[in-house]
Amino acid sequence: MTSVLLPILLNLFFFSSFCISPCFSLDFLFNSFNASKPGVILIDDALIDSSTIRLTNDTNQYSSGRAFYPTRIGVKPSQNSTTLSSFSTSFVFSVLPEIASSPGFGLAFVLSNWTNPPNALAGQYFGLFSNATVRSPAPLLAVEFDTGRNPEFNDPDNNHIGIDLNYIESAKTQPAGYYDSSGSFVSVDMRNGQNVHAWIDFDGVNFEINVTVAPVGISRPGLPSLSFKDPVIGNYVSTEMFVGFAASKVTWIEARRVLAWSFSDTGVARDINTTNLPVFRLASSSNKLSSGAIAGIVIGIVAFLTISAFGIFWIWRKNKLKSEEDDDVEDWELEYWPHRFSYEELGQATDGFSKDNLLGSGGFGKVYKGTLSNATEIAVKCVNHDSKQGLREFMAEISSMGRLQHKNLVQMRGWCRKSNQLMLVYDYMPNGSLDRYIFKNPKKLLNWQQRRQVLADVAEGLNYLHHGWDQVVIHRDIKSSNILLDSDMRGRLGDFGLAKLYSHNEVPNTTRVVGTLGYLAPELATIALPTTLSDVYSFGVVILEVACGRKPIEMGAEAEEDKVLMEWVRELYVEGKLVEAADHRLAAQYTAEEMEMVLKLGLTCCHPDPQKRPSMKEVVGVLLGEEVATPPAELLSELAREGGGIQRNDNGDEEAALGQRLPSERN
Repeated sequence: MTSVLLPILLNLFFFSSFCISPCFSLDFLFNSFNASKPGVILIDDALIDSSTIRLTNDTNQYSSGRAFYPTRIGVKPSQNSTTLSSFSTSFVFSVLPEIASSPGFGLAFVLSNWTNPPNALAGQYFGLFSNATVRSPAPLLAVEFDTGRNPEFNDPDNNHIGIDLNYIESAKTQPAGYYDSSGSFVSVDMRNGQNVHAWIDFDGVNFEINVTVAPVGISRPGLPSLSFKDPVIGNYVSTEMFVGFAASKVTWIEARRVLAWSFSDTGVARDINTTNLPVFRLASSSNKLSSGAIAGIVIGIVAFLTISAFGIFWIWRKNKLKSEEDDDVEDWELEYWPHRFSYEELGQATDGFSKDNLLGSGGFGKVYKGTLSNATEIAVKCVNHDSKQGLREFMAEISSMGRLQHKNLVQMRGWCRKSNQLMLVYDYMPNGSLDRYIFKNPKKLLNWQQRRQVLADVAEGLNYLHHGWDQVVIHRDIKSSNILLDSDMRGRLGDFGLAKLYSHNEVPNTTRVVGTLGYLAPELATIALPTTLSDVYSFGVVILEVACGRKPIEMGAEAEEDKVLMEWVRELYVEGKLVEAADHRLAAQYTAEEMEMVLKLGLTCCHPDPQKRPSMKEVVGVLLGEEVATPPAELLSELAREGGGIQRNDNGDEEAALGQRLPSERN
């Protein structure tokens, strides 16, 4: 009886093991895609368009889309396995921007544990990653085909491929291109609409990923464009995962398409038939015409010019006498900024710039809340200029500001001109400005942790302006009312109306002192030359505001209230009572050491000698608790030394102990 049952039991065991296997081997080929039977899972804005996968929606400002094969692939034999499976895939994609000069993001091939990755963001995050500043070991791995340069994420250029390990900053990057038969590197432009063929080989045994790109029609090169080999890959995969594509956008239109896809986890992926693939290009007039058609066009043009000759003078005269109130687009405007809103569009969004939508007003004009037709909330800032020449210069600078992209900056979305009035369109910040939550008796008081987070957010944004972009941006008007809070009460630096740009290692040429009393660095009174260190001074005043809950200059009946905030905090520091400067409404929310560190950092940023102030890189390091360079560490430790009071210098003059104890060396 036993001899009869044993084979049956063994057969049942193997059959049940086969049935509960999480996935089978996969081998598929899509030479095109059919809308009625797409064969893939389409997430968010992804759709089938003209036999291709279109990953984003042009009409949706924050569009993102993902497309996955419906069956997971096996990557790890088991969760604790030290070996990985292998697969091979190839696909053809096309990236075509509507405007060649607009910023772009490209697309990504993704290996994911989810079809909807948690906390995924649009924009430069591919609809895959969050804006977390720390890489998180989790089952998500992507190969990015990036068509934009974002210095915040250390992108090398605006046309590269990279390996992303569950983090937007790539573990390794390589310019897009391939190695020809002679071993020479040939660049491939991934952002001109041409069809690009990509091959990815995932070698799980050796923990290696090889990526190759070349224009369609080029045979697969022998050498990979990028090779990444590291056992850390095993930390970012799970037993079974989805494979597919992802992309996202903001304002600028950039069509991301996948035209064909081949995949195999049992060997080399099958070849794609690239002969009949559609080609996407911007409309042009380069189509060939027959000689008869050309002759007809020439005759028609001559006839038209003859008939209209009598009207040329009249048209010129009419244009000459046009009112200055004319709202036509001029040629020079299109050079500066790709997204122009119409005056009617903004008027409708703000209910005719009604008082009910007025958010505030200042020296540069009024700000209105608006809602676009796609339900996007915006803030419209109206700026007046005296002349078109001044407006043109201002537009040139504003256009550069619009290309700044950082999670802690208020994003500019576009502009509109009507005569000499310029309307700048920004993201709407629903929680208003920081000063509303820390001064007097606000309806909602920011707690200490929220204040620390806002300071860190703004410091990162200002560091990006100083060090993270192609040009140096000096803000020149950093203050609590120019720090806005988004829906999550995170800080964003706004109001670039006074900002100036200049190249790295170049001295700014402005000599006009601008800014707000109480935030201006003392050196501006004599040299009138703003620098990144004068921005650091203003940010130091903001640090003291946030920690103390007081404005930089407050006039009142009591003598103590008449003092400048920085001088008052400095005196308490000299007396050894620094923590007494803290906002009394925050009692029991912080440790004395933490509050001392923040107050000392504020005083250090406000040092009267610009060369003894820290850089924003160092300030960010201190606020985030990172391993920072020696200078800021020395600054804080010097401030903490005992022996305060008034000391005399070599000339017999008395100086505040704070000024004496700040380090004189920056090396």
